[in-house]
Amino acid sequence: MMKSETSASGGAGRPLFFSRDLSWIDFNRRVLEEALRQDLPPLDRFRFLTIVSSNFDEFFMVRIAALKRARRSGAMGDPSGLSPDIQLRIAGEKIRDIIRRQYRCLEDEIFPALARGGLELLRPDTYTLNQMDYLETFFIREIYPILSPLRFVPEDGGKGTFPALNKSIYAAFLLSPDEEVEPAMFLSTGSTGGSTGGTTGGRAKHSGASSRTKEPPEAQIAIVQIPPARNRIIYLPDEGGGKLRWALADDLLLTWGAYLFPGYAVKESMIFKVNRDADFPVDEQRDEDFIEAMEEVLQERDHSAVVRMVYTSGSSRLRDTLASKLDLGEDDLYEVHSPLDLGSLGDLCSARGFDSLRLKPRKTYWNAAFSQEEPLWERICQRDVMLHLPYDSFDPVIRFFQDAASDPQVISIKAALYRTSGNSPIIRALEEAALNGKQVTAVVELKARFDEERNISWANRLEKAGVIVVYGLARLKVHAKISLVLRREQDGMRRYVHLSTGNYNDKTAKLYEDICLFTVREDIAFDAGLIFNMLTGYSAILGMRTLTIAPVGLKRRFIELIDREAKRSSLESPGQIIAKMNSLADTDVIEALYRASQAGVSVLLNVRGICTLAPGVPGLSENIRVISVIDTYLEHGRIFYFANAGAEEFYLSSADWMPRNLERRVELLFPVLQEDHREKLRDILDAYFRDNCQARFLEKDGSWTRLSPPEGEAPFRVQEYLLSRAREGAERSWASREEFIVRRR
Repeated sequence: MMKSETSASGGAGRPLFFSRDLSWIDFNRRVLEEALRQDLPPLDRFRFLTIVSSNFDEFFMVRIAALKRARRSGAMGDPSGLSPDIQLRIAGEKIRDIIRRQYRCLEDEIFPALARGGLELLRPDTYTLNQMDYLETFFIREIYPILSPLRFVPEDGGKGTFPALNKSIYAAFLLSPDEEVEPAMFLSTGSTGGSTGGTTGGRAKHSGASSRTKEPPEAQIAIVQIPPARNRIIYLPDEGGGKLRWALADDLLLTWGAYLFPGYAVKESMIFKVNRDADFPVDEQRDEDFIEAMEEVLQERDHSAVVRMVYTSGSSRLRDTLASKLDLGEDDLYEVHSPLDLGSLGDLCSARGFDSLRLKPRKTYWNAAFSQEEPLWERICQRDVMLHLPYDSFDPVIRFFQDAASDPQVISIKAALYRTSGNSPIIRALEEAALNGKQVTAVVELKARFDEERNISWANRLEKAGVIVVYGLARLKVHAKISLVLRREQDGMRRYVHLSTGNYNDKTAKLYEDICLFTVREDIAFDAGLIFNMLTGYSAILGMRTLTIAPVGLKRRFIELIDREAKRSSLESPGQIIAKMNSLADTDVIEALYRASQAGVSVLLNVRGICTLAPGVPGLSENIRVISVIDTYLEHGRIFYFANAGAEEFYLSSADWMPRNLERRVELLFPVLQEDHREKLRDILDAYFRDNCQARFLEKDGSWTRLSPPEGEAPFRVQEYLLSRAREGAERSWASREEFIVRRR
């Protein structure tokens, strides 16, 4: 393992590795920059703000939780040389700065722009009398009946009981007895039992109010969960003027929350949310009841240690009391202006009737290689078919499963499912196939973080339909995207294989950039069969012909390809590596890239998120260039190119260059062998490094610089270019089809 030239926290030299977690925060800063663009419509800007908020929730639940554990255990720092304590401090500073800019943009620019465009947020201090009447009635009828206020009673030296708060949004109220109510009317608070801590995983139990009476209590605290089933966005009736006005359920609860506490006066209130540690594993030894073990993990996640509280201003007493009960320090508290949890307000981006407030939706195109009317089998038999999503429609992938389910010649279907949509047509097709008597096997990865409940639901549903369901592998996440269809044809059994860089999710396929491949190549089909035997049985991965799988040999293969490029590079024929991925943090791979750079290899890296490699360092990485593209679609595809002394090789993969992908997951690397596909991939890769509108350039000090068109050079935006290529391909297909029809007549 290489060591840093100097301490990563400072010094005259440069670190060999940047901090993984600080690099991820910088990625979210780049996302925020899209929201700050005043040339974008306000709803598109708002969407980027919601992404930042959602990303930080997950970041605290996983990465900050891990850093806190590392600090408590006295663990050493990561390859950057930064200790957990230093990383936590810098992370806090960076995140607070991002949040400040996020809310300043929201309040000063986006909400006013939305209001000017006819979509106006009403706050309590702006309600008219008519609006007050409507919203109060709405609160009483629609919200009040489903609220359950929970009291927190300081007792036993101030310890008392405390609700087991989870990822929902809450309102906290500081109450005092109404002076006009007789003392005998106050019910005893009694003891609610249960755990007294908010961070130890205990469950708090809340008893009903006792019938005993006592002297009026001192000021008390009550906590009310804003029901997750209730949309926080409340639209008001049309009042004319061409505006659609909306209010927040949070504001209604704070405004009329006193209805919940007759006999008490609300002295102070605030809205808050907590993030709990979600970075702990399932007991993978429990093969017989693995679903039950996963369900226990989900329950534990709701009672694990709290790592952050986000809250609105309004009550320092409530903030301090909650922080004390949750064992949070000042560094763990994040004050924001209302509304908090912007991620849960994403539905606003799709509000009907406000197309002028967002970019025109991009169209996707049916790939010309497939007929929209005929089954896919004949075309796949003739040539491999590659789709570039979402420029190409995801519909052929859905059709692949639907045709397999209904085709009487299909005998068997095998699929590895990591994340699916809420109402997945692929899941329905697998159910239909099983009900039609086909042998269907689904490898469902229950450990897909934050999708566990959905995957458990699909697993149960598939089993009821007769699907053979396998719950992944012990200690390994199955992140590979692969399906295999066995079809009886005139010349015997034929295996149809689908491989992809992205998930079988029809929803995200419209938003995520990915690449997938259909093929009947015998060498790939043979390897696909071996992989499914390994996933479902006890087969060792031996004699793979074409595919490479992690964790068995994928990391070694990548390093071999990089080192081969360095070995074959010369002054007359310098080597070249071009790679596109989501994240780069594996130190062994980075060291191989440093070696390649020192051997004169040109290394071009397109890394969307985390990048711990330091480019442009003299004598180490001066031949490495790193860019990151943030645009409308989420860059998700992984493409790898090696010049190989003229015998060029192209690969696609489900894996990033991250330790978790290469060492702790089942991932796939597959070659692209058809010449027209190889040319298309080279064009795609070249286009990313021509982008001078949405690309950022990673400096050797770890900062990112947004690129802009040089003087005299036309703007080039890679996603617009790829969309135009897909459109041109579809238009050529329709033109040739029209010509064909005319000739037949």
